[in-house]
Amino acid sequence: MSDRPVTLAVIIGAHGIAGEVRLKRFADDLASYKSFNGGTLTLKSLRAGSNGMIARFAEVSDRNAAEALRGTELSVPRSTLPPLGEGEYYHVDLLGLAAVSSEGESLGTVVAIDNYGAGDVLEVERATGKRFMVPMRPEAVPEWDAQRLVIDAAFVEA
Repeated sequence: MSDRPVTLAVIIGAHGIAGEVRLKRFADDLASYKSFNGGTLTLKSLRAGSNGMIARFAEVSDRNAAEALRGTELSVPRSTLPPLGEGEYYHVDLLGLAAVSSEGESLGTVVAIDNYGAGDVLEVERATGKRFMVPMRPEAVPEWDAQRLVIDAAFVEA
């Protein structure tokens, strides 16, 4: 497991004139993190708004400063995330993994993870640049660890 940054939210704009920002969040529990982006943003308050979450950071005192942060991703080190249960994973842990078939054939690298409503779908890019998708379900991906992800041969596209 690497300690690369994990994005938990992105600032989508200013809220009001006092320096608050609107957030699009990717994690349920932002309040348990007091600082983001290597300590450059310190969370003072967080509340629900009509269009997502509203946050106040100690370093942001007015609307102009808040507006300047539009598009800023709020990240924390991977090591600060809660531990996982059996069979759980963080997307950041799967991205970049080598993908191999259950027969040992090298398939490529996990380059994206999407969710269209029925669960996560992994996108694997072959050395040729061609990509294929596989559902992140136990029958399709029976095992993975920090070095590789195994895909059942029945789910491998030619």
